[in-house]
Amino acid sequence: MDVVVVGAGFAGLYMLHAAKEAGFSARVFEAGSGVGGTWFWNRYPGARCDVPSLEYSFGFDEALQQEWEWTERYPTQPEILRYIEHVADRFGLRDGITFDTRVTAAHFDEADATWTVTTDGGESVTSRFVVMATGCLSAANIPDIAGRDDFAGDTYHTGHWPPEGVDFTGRRVAVIGTGSSGVQSIPVIAAEAAHVTVFQRTPAYAVPAHNRLLDPAEVERVKADYPNWRNAARETTTGFGGHFRDDDPVSAFDVDDARRAEIYEQRWEFGGLTFLGAFSDLLFSPEANDTAAAFVRGKIAEIVEDPELAARLSPDTVIGCKRMCVDTDYYATFNRDNVDLVDVSATPIERMTPSGVEVDGVVHEADAVVFATGFDAMTGALDRIDIRGRNGLPLREKWAAGPLTYLGLQVNGFPNLFTITGPGSPSVLTNMIVSIEQHVEWIRDLLVRMEADGVASVEPEPDAEAGWVDHVNAVAELTLFHGCSSWYLGANVPGKPRVFMPLPGFHEYRQQCDAIAAAGYEGFVLA
Repeated sequence: MDVVVVGAGFAGLYMLHAAKEAGFSARVFEAGSGVGGTWFWNRYPGARCDVPSLEYSFGFDEALQQEWEWTERYPTQPEILRYIEHVADRFGLRDGITFDTRVTAAHFDEADATWTVTTDGGESVTSRFVVMATGCLSAANIPDIAGRDDFAGDTYHTGHWPPEGVDFTGRRVAVIGTGSSGVQSIPVIAAEAAHVTVFQRTPAYAVPAHNRLLDPAEVERVKADYPNWRNAARETTTGFGGHFRDDDPVSAFDVDDARRAEIYEQRWEFGGLTFLGAFSDLLFSPEANDTAAAFVRGKIAEIVEDPELAARLSPDTVIGCKRMCVDTDYYATFNRDNVDLVDVSATPIERMTPSGVEVDGVVHEADAVVFATGFDAMTGALDRIDIRGRNGLPLREKWAAGPLTYLGLQVNGFPNLFTITGPGSPSVLTNMIVSIEQHVEWIRDLLVRMEADGVASVEPEPDAEAGWVDHVNAVAELTLFHGCSSWYLGANVPGKPRVFMPLPGFHEYRQQCDAIAAAGYEGFVLA
């Protein structure tokens, strides 16, 4: 093979398509039994994207974006999966994918500059290039709770939900975790279960989705101007929301208190992640951030009827330093008689018993436990593969103190290995589809250039990699992303190095990548 791709989600499918279109032989290995990646595995109740459907979709093919019809403002998991399956079928990609096959190892052979990729079925494939399209949020993080295996009921992780679904009718359910998957699933589970006990370590900031069916006139307006609409998104920091028209971004203190409250209210009523775009300094100034955080806490106090419960659901951290949640009736769910909140920040979960979850000597009985505990983000999926570069160096060893990359695309000492939306790129701080398209197209163009010039291998220079890591850290230090313990830092995984992994600022990053390519792939060694 010219190219082996690991993973058949959005990134893997587009990489396969781009490689084939450029004339390369390519093959994808996928652990699941179907395409979809994140959206194949995450089938938990209420699973929905927090980026609007008209933007959370491919923009590389005009006919594709014209023919596909989204039904809701924020797409559900089933609808996203149908879309990905449509993409796979439309471009004839399934024949290039080997399903139900997990890649266990990828070793570089210096003698002929190739990779040997090995699967759990014992197959070995040799390729010139390996592209890791393993996803930023694909390696489930299941907490190591004492007695976990003693629990007599059923256990589930939101990231590996049974395809047939789960019926919680009449059952007592414990949900551990209040990040995005918890915020989305808890209201749906509570409407069905006899009782739900929510175990919260850190309260979540959530803004309403205000989800709705899409207006055909709105869709027609977007499709009539889709190219410009997409380009506007690519010019933003996050890769989406370029169509959101309002005043030029100003500081939260360039307006008086009344006007500031009015702007926050407008954003709240509009719904979604653009709330943090209300002012230009919300992720840079602690004082400005406090105004947004106080507004959301005020909304929680309005929604939750019990003041003491509202206080426990109100975060006191920087808003936006963790991925902000987009919810439907999350806070209102705690007004239900069948929902309890257990705070495990000061008194952690002690153990799981046969009958439930024990905290501070009290066993909260449950028939089922849902781990809404997220993922070993960005590096977890790569860490679970035995990847070895020059001189047999394991990637795990290279990244022992934190991930090192150039542009989030390549690693020194690992020639011809690429990571799509890897650490050191904007990835999870953006609309993932926009970041994926930018990475795939950049990789494709490099491979075409190498083929034309007779180049055998490419990898970053050590100094370029070190400089990029310093750059990512310097940009992150300018922001408030360090204002809490988050999965951006790997803080949710015991023993994982605390390093801020994504790079804030998609538009600037894209410009840097383009400039580096235009300068003959500055910082890379093409041998």
